[in-house]
Amino acid sequence: MLKETIGFIGSGKMGEALCKGIIHAQLSEIKNIMMSDVVAERCAFLHKEIGIHTTQNNKDITAFANVIVLAIKPQMMNEVLRDLKTDITPQHLVISIAAGIPIRFIESRLQTGVRVIRVMPNTPCLVATSATAFSPGKYATEADAQLVSRIFNAVGKVFQLDEKYLDAVTGLSGSGPAYVYMFIEALSDGGVKMGLPRDVSTILAAQTVLGAAKMVLETSQHPAKLKDDVTSPGGTTIEGISKLEEGRFRASLINAVEAATVKSKKLGEQL
Repeated sequence: MLKETIGFIGSGKMGEALCKGIIHAQLSEIKNIMMSDVVAERCAFLHKEIGIHTTQNNKDITAFANVIVLAIKPQMMNEVLRDLKTDITPQHLVISIAAGIPIRFIESRLQTGVRVIRVMPNTPCLVATSATAFSPGKYATEADAQLVSRIFNAVGKVFQLDEKYLDAVTGLSGSGPAYVYMFIEALSDGGVKMGLPRDVSTILAAQTVLGAAKMVLETSQHPAKLKDDVTSPGGTTIEGISKLEEGRFRASLINAVEAATVKSKKLGEQL
């Protein structure tokens, strides 16, 4: 287990998923985690649901935690950092999971020497299957990077990348679960259209996505090769693929990643 105490500033879906993922992975004891939210009802819910300490005062987080996770909306970042400038010190490690916010922005609003690491996780960290990338700031140490790797390896797969790639990571894996959920829903709808019961159709669709993803990860074969292995000449699969191509399926997904990446960049530029 980690010896560090962890404080989450913000308790949205991503923060909650990461907190639960850390606990489920037995990486930290519940008593060593605290989360803040301005809404008292949300704090009460999280305390009852997870058992962690909660507070409505962000300064309680800085007093409690060695590691501070900024799990807030990008638009809130400037105000939160301004209020905590004297409370966050070089003794803290600050992990930002806010989309689009560059490291230089965070460092410029904190005391000189504060260690910052920008991370882009996704919500499947709740079930230990996250896809995460991170980039250390100029004051972060190798030990800090190893700590972040340890945390996010416990809830999925993690890569250290140059910060210039993190907006693309946001567009791909950060937003990607939503695209996949839409795909699963559409597959299920197709099954229902063809007469399958909804519950069976949804499980078949989700299991199909899970199995296909495991084939890519565990065989290390190119997705195109695995696709061809399923696609017999004159068979059913090529008929379905033909319809997907008519609907510009691949182009739509590429465009979705591009649009989300551009939006992530704009979030940082608008500050």
